[in-house]
Amino acid sequence: MVKALQFTGERFHPDLAGEMWAEHWHRYHFVLPFLAGKKVLDVASGEGYGSALMASVAIEVNGLDVSGTAVAHASATYAERQNLRFTHGSCARLPFDDATFDTVVSFETIEHIHEQDEFLDEIKRVLKPSGLLIMSSPNRAEYSDARGYSNEFHVRELYREQLMALLVARFTHSRWFSQRNAFVSMIFPDAEASVKAGASEGETLTVSKTKPDTLAAALPALYFLVLATNDITTLESPAPRVSTFADTEEWAYNDYRQIYRAARAFGSREAELEARCAALEKQIATLQTQALLLRTETPAPIPGHDSWLARVLKRLLN
Repeated sequence: MVKALQFTGERFHPDLAGEMWAEHWHRYHFVLPFLAGKKVLDVASGEGYGSALMASVAIEVNGLDVSGTAVAHASATYAERQNLRFTHGSCARLPFDDATFDTVVSFETIEHIHEQDEFLDEIKRVLKPSGLLIMSSPNRAEYSDARGYSNEFHVRELYREQLMALLVARFTHSRWFSQRNAFVSMIFPDAEASVKAGASEGETLTVSKTKPDTLAAALPALYFLVLATNDITTLESPAPRVSTFADTEEWAYNDYRQIYRAARAFGSREAELEARCAALEKQIATLQTQALLLRTETPAPIPGHDSWLARVLKRLLN
């Protein structure tokens, strides 16, 4: 069994929990329809889970990472994938020939490096003329500014206009999507409905924590919302679609985030206290052993005149 990489906070590991888990897995599942039959480069592939998922539909995937340890781990962990390999190298100087890949995927990479222009120049170079770049980057205005948060591993986060300027200088067309975790109410076509939502109307992706690389059945309905008529054309507009409803204050999600982080802090504190208790119990056991030795070696006290040492021994032995 391959030993798991140590989590430092810089790279996501698929065995982690919390909001990070949903964010990272969702991105890779979301892009799969763009990769069928393509030759793909996954820049900053890290643990390798995303490259392995993309290899389930792509003709070939090459995961690149600057960490030799991560590359060795991924190569061993996903060795059974014949169309997947991992390469050690820098994203600012990709070790591949010009026009090699149909698609370059790079999630949460650009904010980790100073050489952002060089990075995108290299991506354009290794892409075929009709190739596609799929990348993600935190929105500095929301990720850091709005939350008063600082990620120690990010060296240059970008505002939307900054990211756009980098892309427009190298690519003629772009299509933007937004991603964020939220507590939402979802309305989507029932799993047993006769009319299904098409790809243009949206999708619901459901996976299990134990098998995040495999799509599972959609979540069952908690409530049914039904439209009924005797005229079928009445149901044709609007088309079946996925609808999500969220609150602008994100109060429920913020409550969850505070509770989750507090739980992690309490868990860490509990482990620390348990270690200290174990150390104290060991010290007490040592003192009790020493007290027994002193008791056998110390002359019996004069009745009614217990010494301070005798009193200490009594307390230790009781």
